[in-house]
Amino acid sequence: MTEAGRRGDAIGTGQLAIVGLFVTALVTAQLTAAKVLQFGLPFSLPVTGDVLVLPGAALAYALTFFGSDCYAELYGKRPAQRLVNVGFVMNFVMLALVYSTIAAPAARSSVDPQQFRTVLGASTNIVVGSLLAYLVSQNWDVIAFHKIREWTDGDHLWARNVGSTASSQAIDTVIFVSVAFAVLPELGVNPELGLPTGVLLSLMVGQYVFKLLVAVFDTPFVYAVVGYLRSRGHVSSRPRTAD
Repeated sequence: MTEAGRRGDAIGTGQLAIVGLFVTALVTAQLTAAKVLQFGLPFSLPVTGDVLVLPGAALAYALTFFGSDCYAELYGKRPAQRLVNVGFVMNFVMLALVYSTIAAPAARSSVDPQQFRTVLGASTNIVVGSLLAYLVSQNWDVIAFHKIREWTDGDHLWARNVGSTASSQAIDTVIFVSVAFAVLPELGVNPELGLPTGVLLSLMVGQYVFKLLVAVFDTPFVYAVVGYLRSRGHVSSRPRTAD
């Protein structure tokens, strides 16, 4: 194989790896969103106190922003927007596969169908809240990422990674928690999922603090991925390559 061919293979593999990570994290987040996690803290935070409450999907979903930021940096705004929109469609493919499996008849040797439904069959509130939050926050993340890149003249990858993710995660958190646990229950959709205002605020703060920490700590990994793939010939639309 020629050098150009090897370089082309590296570009294809690297690009596919980012897309694969993005879609895998996105689907995992959708499947794990129903479980609410609680962690004790050695200090106290406003609203949440000494506990951190967040959906089980928080880590997986935070990784989607890592993937989209790497993709946006390497391939530009329009390809990153296409990645986000394809991911949105893949959510529906995942839901169709899960619900068709739930509806299919179970064999005698199968796990209990009701338990299977309980674990994988997310409520309407979770599905609608997460899809709406995804569509708004992920598209905003791409827009903010490139706006910060323009402001910094292509420098300071850390600023656009943290800045775009911090703002988009705030949007995502508010939309998801509000729609899933306040707006839809108030409209009569699974009203048993409705939460008091204090609990809603605690869930928002806990989820956002966790996601913000992930955004800060994943910055060296963004540099590592982007640096490695650029060294393998990946092309960015940025005005210059220095950071």
